[in-house]
Amino acid sequence: MYITFFGAAQQVTGSCTMVEVNGKYLLVDCGLAQGNDEKESGQELPFDAKAIDYVLLTHAHIDHSGRIPLLTKNGFEGKIFCTSATVDLCEIMLADSGHIHEMEAEWKNRKATRAGKQSVEPLYTVEDARASMQFFERCDYEHIYEIDGGIKVRFNDAGHLLGSASIELWLNENKEHRKLVFSGDIGNLDQPLIKDPDYIDSADFVVMESTYGNRVHQLPPNAVGNAVPTSVRAQELAEIIERTFKRGGNLVIPSFAVGRTQEILYLLRVIIEKHLCPSLREIPVFVDSPLSVKATQVFAGNLFGYMDEETMELVNKGINPIIFPSLVTITDVEASKALNSRQESCVIISSSGMCEAGRIKHHLKHNLWRKESTVLFSGYQAGGTLGRSILDGARHVTIFGEQIDVKCEVCELHGISGHADQKGLVKWITSFKQEPQRAFIVHGDKEVAPWFASFLARTLGIKTYAPKVFDRFDLLDEAALPVAEAMEEIMLPYLRQLSEALAELKKQEGTLKNVVDRMEKEGQAKNLEEKKALRLTNAINRLASDLEYLKIKWGGDID
Repeated sequence: MYITFFGAAQQVTGSCTMVEVNGKYLLVDCGLAQGNDEKESGQELPFDAKAIDYVLLTHAHIDHSGRIPLLTKNGFEGKIFCTSATVDLCEIMLADSGHIHEMEAEWKNRKATRAGKQSVEPLYTVEDARASMQFFERCDYEHIYEIDGGIKVRFNDAGHLLGSASIELWLNENKEHRKLVFSGDIGNLDQPLIKDPDYIDSADFVVMESTYGNRVHQLPPNAVGNAVPTSVRAQELAEIIERTFKRGGNLVIPSFAVGRTQEILYLLRVIIEKHLCPSLREIPVFVDSPLSVKATQVFAGNLFGYMDEETMELVNKGINPIIFPSLVTITDVEASKALNSRQESCVIISSSGMCEAGRIKHHLKHNLWRKESTVLFSGYQAGGTLGRSILDGARHVTIFGEQIDVKCEVCELHGISGHADQKGLVKWITSFKQEPQRAFIVHGDKEVAPWFASFLARTLGIKTYAPKVFDRFDLLDEAALPVAEAMEEIMLPYLRQLSEALAELKKQEGTLKNVVDRMEKEGQAKNLEEKKALRLTNAINRLASDLEYLKIKWGGDID
């Protein structure tokens, strides 16, 4: 009886864990690694797809589900068990992921053709994604399914996304019995629409996420304890809308298409119905993202058994919780472009959530430079993304090769994270009535996961370990299982980031002159192409502007 970690092990993405029992091979999740995790682990499957008998899927987010079409493309013919809502969301999200892989391959092949290099194939296509749906089996929460001799499974609401689940897995091999619990992504409390996480009281082994294991969410000033009621979230959003519209600007919200967009729509319906913006007669709202529109349709249809009491009260009164008269959904490209010609203020919700791709970049291009407008972030912005740069206070950014000054208001909607913070994670792990033999800590980077494992061991006395990719353990040999090393208190994230930035600055101290010399040399070239000249001009202007800003800010004595 073995467990092997193929992803999200001292990484944040690429969830994929294999369990071997009675000659059967199960995967819990089969997600895509993203960002730095992809650079480290790649995207190909590190095992034979044909050997896998079953997949248990915690939820539809691509870092948990995104390699399923690759699995079926490579010969998997087993069954994929998950909740009905997860099936419905995967149907649109995996096809969208296939489209992205096709577009990326097309772009790479255009470059390869010009360079005389070999073409590449997409990881999988839209058709591959659609073909994978035939292997999905719908499951209900709280029902125990016997999927094979000696293997039983139960899905419990994880409170993270529509249909998300923590999974209980009972294994029986040669009269040895073990129970595993996979947390999936544990949800935050008091989120709009969906229920709070269910808590599980027994397990021999736990595989637990640690995304926010080293931090506590920042809450609005008027939050009640650790809870952020819908009324508080709605009031915060209403104040942002009102002051933006009074200035004559647009409120642009970069939003993740699945989950976050629908939560914001819920808040907007509350704002409109309760007249929380008293100075405004109308609040036009546009959802401009084909994937968001499709996901919203799924949310509107999957209500019973998934939504919280507050939402179900509305449903029982015949009220759709995320639909209202001033909402317009847009899929057509021309209609999307027309939004940026509107004279009247409006709310524009568009993906991607970190501003790296999609229609949001066009809306940012037309609104970042306007003092009247506001860009509101409602989700995590990873380092190195356009969204992170804007949120961190960049004075100008480059979008589609053009330098755009950031003059709009930039703010963040607090208390709306889909992940439990450190307090929520501790609440989840302490729900077990008897201490598990081992808690494997996953879904945290190389710094966070080992530290959180040590933190749980130090503060709660739980035996923990943060596995690395490809670690494999015999669950019947407890004595051979490793334990977390003791670690000191982790440096606060913002202080760590500052320390790393200072070290990088020191490393690059001698680079500035070389950059200026190269810019001057390039700029004096006789036959410079227009496109290259434009890029160089933007780069020089940015550098000169930043240096001027630093001269004004830091040129004098520092108090």
